Amino acid sequence: MGSPPHPLLPDPTTPAGADGLAALLARPGKAVVALDFDGTLADIVPDPERARAHPRAVPALAALAPRVASVAVVTGRPAGVAVRYGGFAGVPGLDHLVVLGHYGAERWDAVTGTVRAPAPHDGVAAVRAELPGFLDRFGAWRGTWIEEKGQAVAVHTRRAGDPQAAFDALRDPLSELAARHGLIVEPGRMVLELRPPGMDKGVALLEYVREVGAETVLYAGDDLGDLPAYAAVEKLRSDGHPGLLVCSGTEVPELAERADLVLPGPEAVANFLGALAVHFS
Repeated sequence: MGSPPHPLLPDPTTPAGADGLAALLARPGKAVVALDFDGTLADIVPDPERARAHPRAVPALAALAPRVASVAVVTGRPAGVAVRYGGFAGVPGLDHLVVLGHYGAERWDAVTGTVRAPAPHDGVAAVRAELPGFLDRFGAWRGTWIEEKGQAVAVHTRRAGDPQAAFDALRDPLSELAARHGLIVEPGRMVLELRPPGMDKGVALLEYVREVGAETVLYAGDDLGDLPAYAAVEKLRSDGHPGLLVCSGTEVPELAERADLVLPGPEAVANFLGALAVHFS
């Protein structure tokens, strides 16, 4: 499992990030720490059903959460799935953790242990029924598979013979299929998710920060779906609220180039969260 977290914090590489970290350290009780799940708290694995939070992630969150205004996990996964795979339920110290699932359309609160979710979008059921035959017409891309996500459905190309070629070939056809049924396509690392419009991680994060009344926000993510959350933090900065943008890994240059702090992956993110908790202890 490697060496224990070092108490020294890494330095952000941008002035805005340095201001955001300084504000977080000065007034942690007014800060929201928000994080993506896959690729940020959990390693990316070939089978998304086998994804689990890094062993250090939950202890670090449990140590940090009582010292900040709130900790939120903002994920494209269903909220209940993220809770199970993360091991977040019933953990001392995580009494007020919030999981904003399906890009904020669903919400799980640790204090109640319940999920609030909207009624399913009719287009998701229609796409779910059409997708198997639709993908059969792209037989050259064998190895793709469908992930059921309740409020959405995703097509993974990671196991295809040429994952990037399969992703590129399917992106436009799947976008057309989604549009016919009133959905949008959310691209990620070798995955194309068809989901209802109107909600993204940026909308979810802004609404939650305002609900909590936070002055500072830290957001950590790793993929294209995190770009709206980055934009939300940048908007909050422009409104006078300090923020820190953390990128887990460098596989998505669009994210890494906008980040204030780039960490090598989920283990490093967990160590960073643990170092923050040590700083406040």
